[in-house]
Amino acid sequence: MNVMVVLQALLSLLAGIGVFLVACKMMSSNLESVSSNKLKSLFSSTSNNRLLGVGIGAAGTALIQSSGATTVMVIGFVNAGVMSIYQAAAVIYGANIGTTVTGQIVALGLFSGSALSSTVIFSALAGVGALINLFAKKETIKRVCGILAGFGMLFIGLSMMSSAMEIFAKDDAVRNFITTVSNPLLLILLGAFLTAIVQSSSVMTSIAITMAVSGLITTDQGVYLMMGSNIGACTVAIFAGISGNKNAKRTALIPFLFNLFGMLFFLGVEWVLLLVSGNALSYAAIFEKLFPALPQTQLAMFHTAFNIGKTLLFLPLTKPLVALVERIIPGNDAESDDAPHFYFVDYHLLRTPAVAVGQVKSEILNMAEIALSNFTIACNIAITLDYTEEAAFRKAENELNFLNRELVVFIQKVSDSSISEKDRRYLSSAYRTVADLERIGDYAENIIEYADDLKSHGEHFSESAMREIREVRDLIRCLCEHAENAYREGNLDEIAIAAIFEDQVDELTAQMEENHITRLDRGACTPNAGAQYLSLASDAERVADHFMNMANATRHFS
Repeated sequence: MNVMVVLQALLSLLAGIGVFLVACKMMSSNLESVSSNKLKSLFSSTSNNRLLGVGIGAAGTALIQSSGATTVMVIGFVNAGVMSIYQAAAVIYGANIGTTVTGQIVALGLFSGSALSSTVIFSALAGVGALINLFAKKETIKRVCGILAGFGMLFIGLSMMSSAMEIFAKDDAVRNFITTVSNPLLLILLGAFLTAIVQSSSVMTSIAITMAVSGLITTDQGVYLMMGSNIGACTVAIFAGISGNKNAKRTALIPFLFNLFGMLFFLGVEWVLLLVSGNALSYAAIFEKLFPALPQTQLAMFHTAFNIGKTLLFLPLTKPLVALVERIIPGNDAESDDAPHFYFVDYHLLRTPAVAVGQVKSEILNMAEIALSNFTIACNIAITLDYTEEAAFRKAENELNFLNRELVVFIQKVSDSSISEKDRRYLSSAYRTVADLERIGDYAENIIEYADDLKSHGEHFSESAMREIREVRDLIRCLCEHAENAYREGNLDEIAIAAIFEDQVDELTAQMEENHITRLDRGACTPNAGAQYLSLASDAERVADHFMNMANATRHFS
């Protein structure tokens, strides 16, 4: 074959792979944005029901068109402590099933007839989506057009890869060389290696299918390349787990062991079939009989059956698998008591921005609970001058400072991603909410300082002052509860209820100032204790304002 022809075929193959990868990314990001609410509710539904976990993993991967992204997202959930390894394992099983959708789409696109081929028809969607997008005004329509354009580009890339394979298939030297690569283990290693390089099992699967259609490889070779691609795809998860805690590392190991042991099992089954049938019954032979003269369907259906089979095999073996990864990576994964950390957010979740947005909301709600707890502790110390809870207070204050600093950075990174307009509005409001909650922590610190001053002077608040502090503390707790409900559910009725409690706090703090003057006139409290009391009342009123700001933020994104 002419050197220039070979070079042209190689460049065409690289171009096809590039277009295919860009198309997958385009489809993934736009599908995520369009289905962001479904995606959030989908992964929030994860429970200890393993079948449900498999379904969530399969559906989630089908939505975002990337098993790697799903696995990395699951590692992020485990790292953040919102998903157990058992839950993660089931979702990972499902992700392997969901990723076979791409192979089925590719197989569908490679059907050709006497008229227009399906590849040409589907490729035209790239132009349709791009043209409509030029005139579309609504964001949702633009996203749908992005999905159409990505879908069409996928087939353009596929067509370019297929054309390159046809050129190689015409060369006897290339065909003879590929024919010599028949050892199953060598083909599996080759599939794993190539997949690890392109970081996408979808690309490797598509290449194998196009090679089979062009006659460059047999179905038998394609079967082993696909087995290897599942192993190579695990590199994405392994790299993601390196920077995580022990449970994240264990979770990253699960897809590798799942695919490795699953592959070894099915290789063993095939060996028995070959032995019993006298080398007549292999996986390739079975699918060739089921789908004669359709190599693309044979490989696509094998890929789907292979991953479903592995899942059925491992579902009852999840506990032993988790026990194995815990033995491979031993140790306690508990956080240091003094180390501030995220509870719901993890940087791995940036691979799926729509889910990351939902985790930001959970993190902010948790931050509100920490701020309320510190305000409550501060009021209790001011009333009793008992510092038993001061260590917990200081730890929580460090956590608030950490979240105020680091959560803003995370929000910025999510905002830079491809997200829906509604999610963008939410993140814009989240900056101020984080600042509001951090300020509540500062006011709680002020109240501790008032208690310190009283204790250093051997003073304390009067009984009536203590009763009023308890009352304002309890009103603010009720206000916070309804503010959180509004923020969590987008419920505007909860904002109105929160506003009622804020008005009561305003009235009570105003009354506290009047009562203080009366007590001062009667000599029921010292001037110094009175000054600290007035400052506490003022701070309590501001704490209520900040919780109310959190509730009102709901109006900007609900």
